[in-house]
Amino acid sequence: MTTTSLRVSGLTKSFGGVRALDGVDLTVPAGQVHALLGHNGAGKSTLIKCLGGAYPPDAGTIEVGGTSYARLTPRESIASGVAVIFQTLSVVDALTVAENIFLGQEWTRHGRIDRRAQEEVAAGLLHRVAAKCSPRDRVGDLPMGQRQLVEIAKALSRSASVLVLDEPTAALSGAETDALAERVEDLRTQGLAIVYVTHLLGEVERLADAVTVLRDGRVAHHATVAGRTRRDLVEAIAGRPAQAVPKPRRPAAPPRLVVEALHGPGFGPVGLTVAAGERVGLFGLIGSGRTRVLETLYGRRRATAGAIRVGDRTVTPVRPADALAAGIALVPADRRAQGLFPSMTAQDNALLPSVKTLSRHGLRALRSERRVFGALATAVGLRPARPRLPAGAFSGSNQQKLVLGRWINETRPVDVLLLDEPTQGVDVGARQEIYRVVSTLAEERGTAVLFASSDPEEVVALADRCLIVSRGRIAGELSGAELTEQVLLSAVHDPLTAEGAA
Repeated sequence: MTTTSLRVSGLTKSFGGVRALDGVDLTVPAGQVHALLGHNGAGKSTLIKCLGGAYPPDAGTIEVGGTSYARLTPRESIASGVAVIFQTLSVVDALTVAENIFLGQEWTRHGRIDRRAQEEVAAGLLHRVAAKCSPRDRVGDLPMGQRQLVEIAKALSRSASVLVLDEPTAALSGAETDALAERVEDLRTQGLAIVYVTHLLGEVERLADAVTVLRDGRVAHHATVAGRTRRDLVEAIAGRPAQAVPKPRRPAAPPRLVVEALHGPGFGPVGLTVAAGERVGLFGLIGSGRTRVLETLYGRRRATAGAIRVGDRTVTPVRPADALAAGIALVPADRRAQGLFPSMTAQDNALLPSVKTLSRHGLRALRSERRVFGALATAVGLRPARPRLPAGAFSGSNQQKLVLGRWINETRPVDVLLLDEPTQGVDVGARQEIYRVVSTLAEERGTAVLFASSDPEEVVALADRCLIVSRGRIAGELSGAELTEQVLLSAVHDPLTAEGAA
């Protein structure tokens, strides 16, 4: 009889009025690799953080090795046998491999750390995961694949019976990915229960025994992998069969943004064109390079080669001010850290780039500012439309509207609008309002819109065309009847599909 190492029953977690997990059930027996799939925002990260003790669930139970918990603290999670290895590793670069493995649980002898004993045990753990590094190597000098194995060895040192891997190959090379797959297979034979979170269906087909798909915080699909086709998995993630969304054919328009052979840290060469009034999506997995492209166009990152033209002007943005002067604006993904000043008023946030234009004789024109703010608040559906309310007091959806409002008001027109994850953390109703505002901006003012998104539903709803981004390059293009959620998911999960779309 197979022993159940992990059983999640009815797990529920809400943040404010948003239910991130809604009665989730998950069972992983010892010696099984269980793939956890779903869109960004489906609830995968919340579930992982409940297992690791970062979030307390509102309801439900987590059973590990036969012991049931209503909630876990991080310390209790480790003690119970759960080890979560996040995409951003927790190893300390300045310490040795052995020091990392025993960090927080150092072995002492006569009041001093017993480094020799630690290194002997670390050597055995490294052998168990087939790592090619020494216990005395400095972790910061190791390649990413070896650092990940150090993290797994650290988990094994704490007698983990449940191993949760969050997008483990996102930053690995092809050879490192193959090596990690072999280690996962080894750990399965050693009896670990492994929860494997990934967007790559090829990895699911190679490694997983079973799969659970989350959608909108609920279990939408659960099955063994044997006998399931990739099409089955794609439709389970998307929630519906492929359907073409008819879109009117856009009349030909002159190019507004032209990018030629652009290179930068982590991407290149990238070439693309966005016509006046056109909305083009960049769709790819985390780490594909889509955000780097936008930030380079905006001058937040320095291009190393290539050319950028806005209309008939060649521009070289080495800082955001250069991009803004050329008519390029960016709405960043992390609005609180990169786009918003929470303690400033809503009006000051939205009109930040426009105050000088509206001023008279060096003084702020407060009446004109109120009029412009009122118009943009109506245009974006800002609620509440209170100009003096601090931006930090608004909901996430309305904070995004404030940042977007900077570039749609009458005093600060832009030729090219860049958006990175334009509706991340935004409720369904506000999404539709943001789509309407962006579409109106393109259609009525001829603004070229280039946006990056990891949500295929958003791309289908907003884009006239979509460029598939993989490993820092444009791997394909979809438009018209081809532009469906299913085809998008297939394109990013299968590089051959992306190349075929080119």
